[in-house]
Amino acid sequence: MDPESWRWVWLVAALVFFVGEMATPGSFILLPFALGALAAALLAFADVSVGVEWIVFVVVSVGTLLAFRPLSRRLDRETDDAGIGSRRLVGQDATVLEEIPGAGAVGLGLVRVNREEWRAESTDGAPIPTGAQVRVADVRGTRVVVSLIGTLPTGDGSGS
Repeated sequence: MDPESWRWVWLVAALVFFVGEMATPGSFILLPFALGALAAALLAFADVSVGVEWIVFVVVSVGTLLAFRPLSRRLDRETDDAGIGSRRLVGQDATVLEEIPGAGAVGLGLVRVNREEWRAESTDGAPIPTGAQVRVADVRGTRVVVSLIGTLPTGDGSGS
């Protein structure tokens, strides 16, 4: 291959690696190779031999890969494992707004999680009265499955 055409090979490789980095979930998988190809392309435009370009590509790629690993590990460790969408509710505390009927009863109760209201059922099938504090254990479609935390509220809620 003509040494002049290596300029374009390196530029295309750098572009492909950069685009691949943007499209790949994860931290800095293809970026080091993009930087290595970019360094080799710069040398190709300076009319350096193809062998030196390859050496620089490998050295820069490996060097930046090793340099980015600690940052990549830290970013991966700091990612929030809370679910996305409705899965983010799992583990959240809620207040029962409408009694959650026991197993075999028709219908669902209603709970408030933060500022959202969700239809709810209990994890063990036991009824949970209005005002009780519960924790979201699962999300099933458009309803949450909750378990009682603490003790049941006392009184009839009439304020007397």
